[in-house]
Order: sequence, then C-alpha cells, then structure tokens
Amino acid sequence: MESTTRRLGYLPAGVARLASSPQLLDGFLRLSGLFESTTLDPLARETVIFTIATRNGCHVCVAMHTAKLAQLGASEELIDALRAGLPLADPRLEAVRVFTVDVLATAGAVGPAAMDAFLAHGFTARNALEVVMGIGVYTMSTFANRMTDAPLDEPLAPFAWDAA
Repeated sequence: MESTTRRLGYLPAGVARLASSPQLLDGFLRLSGLFESTTLDPLARETVIFTIATRNGCHVCVAMHTAKLAQLGASEELIDALRAGLPLADPRLEAVRVFTVDVLATAGAVGPAAMDAFLAHGFTARNALEVVMGIGVYTMSTFANRMTDAPLDEPLAPFAWDAA
C-alpha cells in the first residue's frame, strides 16, 4: 500500500478496502504489475481494462483508467468510446476490444475466426494469453471494488462515470 500511495500521491479507497484480505491485495498488486509488463502496448492494455471495467460496472476502475488514458495522451474520442463500451475508431484497438469480449463470451474457447481476426491486426498468440491475464486481474479488482462498495476518491472526481 505504501508503494501505491507513493506512486499516486494518495491511497485509493478501493486499495484500502482490498487490504482486508492481504492475499487479495497482494495478488492484485502483483498481477496488475505483471500485466503492465506484458508485450501489449499501453493503449491495448487499457482497452482490455476498460472492456472489463465497463462490462462489470466498476465506476472506480473506469474513473481511474480514464485518468490513466489522459496521462497517456489518448484522444477524447477513444476515451469516450471506451467509457461508453462502443466500437473504437482505431482498428487495432477495436480488435483488442472485440477479442476481449469474445474471450469473455466463450470462457476462453474462442474459435479460429476470432483468433485470426485478432492476429490479423499484428497481435500474437502471446498477446492473446496476455489478454486473458488482463481479464483475470481486472475481473478480480472490479468484483472486489463492487463487493466492498469502494467509493470514488476525490482526485478521480473529474473522471467520474455512471454505468447507467
């Protein structure tokens, strides 16, 4: 929690609430750090995260990752589409979004057409497995944030999101 506080300048309420299960908190922090080190580029990783966060209705995750996209210099069009769960104008990122949805819909049993469509945009079989990792990590955090009714932290208020 100290490293999170140092990195962000505050301790997010969601992280503090995860700490009631030290194993969950440790697992999330380790796995999210590993996900950040995958071969997926930052915008592709954020596309996976947003797809999970909006699907699972996690207002904390959407706000936090909206702020992260802004820091990455993402376009307003991309941010708005991700927040709304709409198709993305960038074909490569749209391939990530669609593949993530397909992995979720099939519990990982994506067919050859879905895999080929993903690979056709320059992704690899390794990237496909990294999408699975992102799904796991951010399903864990979105579920925990919702279960603990994590509030939106004040620094994230400008990025608030309503699932409705």
